[in-house]
Amino acid sequence: MYGPVAPVELAPGAQATLVTDYRAALDVLRTPERFAKDARRWRALADGRVAPDNPVVPMMAYRPNCLFSDGDAHRRYREAVSDSLGRIDPNALRGYVERSADSLIDRFTAKGEADLLRSYAKMLPLLVFQQLFGCPPELGDRLVEGFSGIFDGVDAERADALITSSLVELIAHKREQPGADMTSWLMAHHAELTDEEMIHQLVVLIGAGTEPQQNLIANALRLLLADDRFAGDLRGGSMPVEDALDEVLWLDPPMANYAVHYPVEDLDFGGTRLRAGEPVVVSFAAANTDPALHSENRSGNRAHLAWSAGPHHCPAKDSARLIAAVAVERLLDRLPDLELAVPVDRLVWRPGPFHRALTALPVRFPPVPLPVPAPAPQTVHPGYAGAGESHVDPSAAASAASASAAAPAAAETSGDSRWNVRPAPSHQSHPSPSTPQAATFTERQPASAPTARRPLWSSLAAWWRGQ
Repeated sequence: MYGPVAPVELAPGAQATLVTDYRAALDVLRTPERFAKDARRWRALADGRVAPDNPVVPMMAYRPNCLFSDGDAHRRYREAVSDSLGRIDPNALRGYVERSADSLIDRFTAKGEADLLRSYAKMLPLLVFQQLFGCPPELGDRLVEGFSGIFDGVDAERADALITSSLVELIAHKREQPGADMTSWLMAHHAELTDEEMIHQLVVLIGAGTEPQQNLIANALRLLLADDRFAGDLRGGSMPVEDALDEVLWLDPPMANYAVHYPVEDLDFGGTRLRAGEPVVVSFAAANTDPALHSENRSGNRAHLAWSAGPHHCPAKDSARLIAAVAVERLLDRLPDLELAVPVDRLVWRPGPFHRALTALPVRFPPVPLPVPAPAPQTVHPGYAGAGESHVDPSAAASAASASAAAPAAAETSGDSRWNVRPAPSHQSHPSPSTPQAATFTERQPASAPTARRPLWSSLAAWWRGQ
């Protein structure tokens, strides 16, 4: 019987200590003087006891970004990230998510059935990140495959290399053609990030904005459709989406275990001797369900640890919650009679030590024909499906995703500052000077012409333009 911490093996040969108690987790997260984030302290990796190709290494190894740094380096990276995120207008983001959601729903509303994971929850965050980060369509599918691979821990070394090569291309593209997007704002920030630092800030931002975001949307939909407390309210015309999100963030957080820290020195913690440089992983799922916190009604209670806590808490939690809320609201507004197509206990969770992620979310509903039939989807090459998700039919994925990266670009005014409608927040104790938009963010050029065999994002963009 263990106390607030327990020994675990994250992958063969990768040992760690798992924190399962809420107060102990807060102690780890809020005391950087005792528990550091810099993974260069990871002794087992440094001395070869953990091999570089171990499947958890891409999710745990050091990167020069705001997630894996401490002290002055962390403050510099965090300021660049927070200032750039602060330039996103929530009203513009809401409008973009609504339009993208409608376009995705249009692809399956007349069918009477869908897999909401592959056709909706997976695709919507990808559309958002492509627009927010100014990602050309031809790079999108490669980044999707890479991030799926490192979260699943399947051929993770190859997946990590794929992410890196794709981001190198994205940064080079934005150096030549900056725009009103997160990538360009990070480049223009007075922190003067190098290309290597840019790669690693984008890794944490895009990684957190795709895989965990899809899990939040899918897990919320699962709860709303399977739990009588919520399903009954839905049928009665009430949609307690915010309550459902709170419940999911407490009980099924998108990242079940993460926030890897390293003791700065040997110490006694929760009755266990922790060695300096040995990984300490926080179980958000276990801490949130600590019996000491038991409550029958969590509505409005947001003291959960799903967004972490302390100096490394998620800087994008407001945007992430907005995207999830709008995604769920829009779907239930369009298809109020949704129901699960299989018993909830037959839904399967993906393997992996870090995330809480479904493999599929099949539903059925009364078909709702569109007034004007949507164009047939473009063909997608069969190699698209992310690692660990070969069950996804590529052509169906393309059809489901057809709200495409180009959707908001067509809906917004050409050359506008669709995300940059307000300056970085002024409430910061040391606000950084903003860069004049006219000198930095130019109109983005159209994506390159499609080839005979289009990758996912090119197909999506072409579909939106009617090509």
